[in-house]
Formats: sequence, C-alpha cells, structure tokens
Amino acid sequence: MTASGSGFLLLLGYALLPAIGNLVGVALAEWVRTPRWAIGAALHAAAGIAIALVAVDLMPRVLDTLPMWVTVACFLLGAAFSLLLWLGVGALRSRFGGARGTALMVYVAIGADLFSDGLLVGAGSAVSGGLGLLIGATQTVANIPGGFAATRNMQEEGTPRGRRWLLGLLLFLPVLASASIGYWLLGDRSTFVQSAALAFVVGVLLLATIEDMVPEADRPQAARWVSTLSFAAGFAGLSLIAGYVD
Repeated sequence: MTASGSGFLLLLGYALLPAIGNLVGVALAEWVRTPRWAIGAALHAAAGIAIALVAVDLMPRVLDTLPMWVTVACFLLGAAFSLLLWLGVGALRSRFGGARGTALMVYVAIGADLFSDGLLVGAGSAVSGGLGLLIGATQTVANIPGGFAATRNMQEEGTPRGRRWLLGLLLFLPVLASASIGYWLLGDRSTFVQSAALAFVVGVLLLATIEDMVPEADRPQAARWVSTLSFAAGFAGLSLIAGYVD
C-alpha cells in the first residue's frame, strides 16, 4: 500500500472518533441514568481540551509559518464560517418548527457539527498524522454530551428506539465525507497553505467552544469545584498528550 493510501486510511480512522463519541452519548442516554451535572462536567472537560489543542499545538504551528496578518485573516474566516453554520441550523429549526421538528433539528445540528469536525480532522491530518489524531480525540470527548442530549430529546418525543440508533449511526457519514475532502484538498499543498487552513480551524474551534460548548456546560449548574477541576483536567491531559504525539 502506498504512503498516501495508508495515510488516508489512518485519516478515516481518526475521522471516526468524533462520530464514535456521539454514539457513546447515544448509548449513555439509552442505557445509563446520568445526572445532569455529569454532562456539564464532561462539557467543561471538552472545553479545556479544545482550548489546550489551540494553545499548545495549533497556534505554535501557525505562528511559526504565517505572517500575523494572514493568521488573523484566516482566523476571522473561520469565525465567520462558525457563525454561518449556526445561522443555517437556526434557520432550518425555524422552518421545521414544532416539537418533533425541533427534536429532528437537534440531529441536523449535530450532523453539521460532525461535518465541521471532519474538516478539522482532515486539515490536521494533512499537516501530520499526530495532529489529526489529537483533533479527532478532542472532538470525541466534545461530542459525547451532544449525542446524549439528542437521544434524550428523541426519547421525550416518542421516537422509536430503533430509529434513534439508526440516526446515530447515520451521523458517521458526514464526518467521513468532510474529512476526506479536507485531506485531499490540503495533502499536497505547501506548508503555508496548510498553516492557513489550521488558522481557519482555530477560528471555527474557538468560536464553537466559547459560544456553544461553554454556555451548554454551564446550563446544568454543576458545582464550581467540579467544573473547574474538569476544565483543568481536560487542558492538562491534552497538553501532556500533545507533548508525546506528533
């Protein structure tokens, strides 16, 4: 098998991780009675992981390669993409309306999020396999609460259990497709272009973390010591892993 072929197979493995995280959330909702504070703690840990990924791994790579004005421009494009994604999901939710339409739109939102996760993994893997693995692992943890919440929502709306599992499994498709797109678009590009893509990824990841993940993590109102320790553990854990994976 060629080096590029084996690299693409590794990419597909990394890309599966965020969807697996979502499926773990589905399983928890189906089989385990999980207190709401535990979901908040998991989201705070995921936020710490995402911030560490940006601070410890992504930004040092970007700043070593790009002029600051290019870094800022690509970051702003990533932030704009994150905003457009949020507006698009909100528009679809308004269009469907109603309780069942809202429950279905939770899955649409998760599918859109997984599509962006795949782009992040594909772009990271084009730079190095270790970076693709780090991004995939980060998004795995972040997606567990989303799968949990979506499944609980469907349970309340009376959606059959088989259909809930089918929807969870179908969400593997967008992340695999977008990861492949990101990898093949960036795999043979120069270091400058790859770093510009990483700066774009930073914009998407930071905005999603601060605007979406952190408010959702605060919603269950976990004790401050729980949220603080969870965030710190997530940040420290990813930082240590980043020191050994490249």
